Order: sequence, then C-alpha cells, then structure tokens
Amino acid sequence: MTVKFIAGPPPARQKNTRHALLVAQLKAHPNQWAEIQEKATGARAAAAAQAIRSGQLTSYAPAGAFQAIARTVVENDVARHVVYARYVGASQ
Repeated sequence: MTVKFIAGPPPARQKNTRHALLVAQLKAHPNQWAEIQEKATGARAAAAAQAIRSGQLTSYAPAGAFQAIARTVVENDVARHVVYARYVGASQ
C-alpha cells in the first residue's frame, strides 16, 4: 500500500464555493465586466451587487476590490434582473 503525504486535509466545509469560482474567473480578467448572476427581482439584484461592492460576501473582500452593478435588461419582451461585476484590485 502506498501512502500519499499532503500538506493537510481540505476544510470540512467550504463556504461560498460558487462565489469563489466566480471570483477566480473575474480575477483572471481584471477590469472586464462580466454578467455573473441573474436574480428574481431588481431589488435582489441590487442587494447582491451591494454585497459584492462592500465585500460583505467574503469571497469578494476586501471592500472595493470589485465593482458591481444591477440592471434590468429586457430581451424579447422578457425582463431579466442581472448582476454585473468586475475585479479592479484590492488597492482601489
């Protein structure tokens, strides 16, 4: 039997894994806007954008490292409430 040595086991539970994946993609393309979420209402989209901007979601910390806006987009007479974000760097 072979033993594989590692630095340590993974965390028991990872928080915001979906957001961590989004953040990695945004950081790979700094200063480029991306459509990252669609919400049920404009208010929920606005709240999500605010949480990203303020770093309230730990994946997007520190505050100011990401810009985010919410827009209601109408396509083919169907309204979508979309969150757009971009990584601008932690020093901004």
